[in-house]
Amino acid sequence: MQQCARTGTAATVGAGGIRKGIRAAVAAGLAVAALATVSGCAFARPKVDPPPNFPTPSSSTGYNPTPSYSSSYTPSYSYSPSPTEETFDPDGRSDVRGSGCDFSDSLHQFTYTVSITNPSRTTTFSYDMAVNWMKAKPADGTAYGLHQRSIVVAPGATETYTARYSLPDNNYQRFWFTCQITRAHKTKM
Repeated sequence: MQQCARTGTAATVGAGGIRKGIRAAVAAGLAVAALATVSGCAFARPKVDPPPNFPTPSSSTGYNPTPSYSSSYTPSYSYSPSPTEETFDPDGRSDVRGSGCDFSDSLHQFTYTVSITNPSRTTTFSYDMAVNWMKAKPADGTAYGLHQRSIVVAPGATETYTARYSLPDNNYQRFWFTCQITRAHKTKM
């Protein structure tokens, strides 16, 4: 910060030297003004603080006052059905549950209880079902039996039935099996 000191000379003015004194005072004042202007102190410069995060021009920062804009914003859109709009998937296996996978030694019969719940509030579906009893140990893809059935289920209702498959009368040794719902194709009624 620069400090400025004003200097001047005192002059005694007599009756005949008023003009000389005035000239001397004007000359001294002009000299002080010129000296103050050259040294940068003629007028006090106001101190201005830039706002926070405002770039200041300097040769090291490469400040460019031209604004730049980024086009990195990309709007994203997603669609989800409204609560009144239902989606339809012809694979109805997610609507089906099975329980009670069993084999009766006395009847030589496989059984499996199947429950189908129609998730629609407005549409009746027909389910084309297939249940397989498969060899479990070793699980080599061998099927012991197959049960197929079509069943109609009203909106929001659940239908339950027992799938059965009988083996011929033979002497059976112990065997391992699993029950699988291999098809539940649904169509609108």
